[in-house]
Amino acid sequence: MWKGIYNLVKLPSVKGRISLDRDLDRLTWLQVGGPAKIFFQPFDISDLKTFLSEISINHEVFPIGVGSNILVRDGGINAAVIRLSSKYFNYVKQVSNYVKCGAGTLDSHVAIKAAELGLDLTFLRTIPGTIGGAIAMNAGCYGAYVEDFLVEVTVVNSNGSEVRLSADKIKFGYRSSDIPKDSVIVEAVFAPAKGQPDVLKTKMLNQLEGRNRTQPIDKRTAGSTFRNPSGASSSGKRGESMKNKAWKLLDDAGLRGLSLGGAQVSEKHPNFMINKGNATSKDFESLGELMRKKVLQNSGIELQWEVIRVGVE
Repeated sequence: MWKGIYNLVKLPSVKGRISLDRDLDRLTWLQVGGPAKIFFQPFDISDLKTFLSEISINHEVFPIGVGSNILVRDGGINAAVIRLSSKYFNYVKQVSNYVKCGAGTLDSHVAIKAAELGLDLTFLRTIPGTIGGAIAMNAGCYGAYVEDFLVEVTVVNSNGSEVRLSADKIKFGYRSSDIPKDSVIVEAVFAPAKGQPDVLKTKMLNQLEGRNRTQPIDKRTAGSTFRNPSGASSSGKRGESMKNKAWKLLDDAGLRGLSLGGAQVSEKHPNFMINKGNATSKDFESLGELMRKKVLQNSGIELQWEVIRVGVE
């Protein structure tokens, strides 16, 4: 699609893997979307710095995790897409009473490993995706949010410089943070409460059972489609305390099971869209906009996307 540009711009010499026009559909949970102009998997942080310092002069930068809450449009992403998939960015370790982890580590793995150490980050157990994405979106569940436990985060900026950010210097909101979108989060330090490993394990098992009862985990989804609208929460951050839950607004508008092309609103949970097997990104985005329209007509409330939509149509 964009290959004609590569004879004009020299690609960096790196140890990691660079792919051109890399299809992203198999790298996202919805399994739709076009290619990334440049797709880079760094070997380590030095490799990432080298790549960014050279590539960002001519290209926008877009980091992704495991694609759990992203909708890549059918035309693909006209940018350098970065994914931290090497072992270098995948670790969990205890440092004193803190948990330090790589940004490429799955949220669920951090929760499990922390529990084994007697440290409570159980809220992460049922959150899909990686720690980098969880921080960027201030992910939360069961009344707990990343911002409640985060001490420090290390990022590599688009110019290749490494910066450590204290959590109190980061502005968090409901499903948001002010960390620059083109910065790549590489490491995080959390300060969890202590707990008994067996108690924490039971707590996570109960969370998993609850999720399995209410969410279509056996289907291709991207998690919650829309944010809970603000209303009952003065800060706008605590989604669980808000009066108007997105799923309830969608349910009241009669949207369970609604289909458009290969995309469908889940019968099990109306704030999830599922891929019936032949969906396109256009199907999902059109269905989502139709859902927003019907909720607005039914309740007067305008839902906002939680799924991140990127790329060109």
